[in-house]
Amino acid sequence: MRTLRAADLRAVPWRNGGGVTRNILAHPEGAGTADFVWRVSLADVGADGPFSGFPGVDRILTVVEGAGMDLLVGGRRRLVDERFVPQRFPGDAPTDCRLLAGPVVNFNVMFRRGTPAPAVAVVRGGLTVAGPALVVALDASAHVGGVRLDPYDAQLVEPGATTVRAEGHAAVVTLPAR
Repeated sequence: MRTLRAADLRAVPWRNGGGVTRNILAHPEGAGTADFVWRVSLADVGADGPFSGFPGVDRILTVVEGAGMDLLVGGRRRLVDERFVPQRFPGDAPTDCRLLAGPVVNFNVMFRRGTPAPAVAVVRGGLTVAGPALVVALDASAHVGGVRLDPYDAQLVEPGATTVRAEGHAAVVTLPAR
């Protein structure tokens, strides 16, 4: 298992300049926006505006802080106003965002279409996770196999069973075999 601390995540401006992203983990390791197979990140959205487009990529977006967003995805309205509920939509569809009541933080999982897709679940309490998976503490601490995670810390769980105990909400991203 490998622990990824939130304090070590680097804020990178979006390609369109409308916010910042902190990459947690990507495959292959170290891949950038042009060559990832899948990517897990946190995004700070501070203003209304368009999302960056990612051709051939699907997104699973989960609002973890703030009131949410009113999105226009490929010309269709999508209200994302409930925290901790994963929302899947195409990353290459033109997407415009209107914040409902101030800034938000989104937990994002992006992956190339045509490749095995990660699955995202937001959980509370205790459960057993069979890796490979990435567990990210969201609004409170979590314990993964005896390792304490503070909010936005992550634990990479290798194949096998690991116990997770979330004091608040934690994202469990089931990863395709690497």
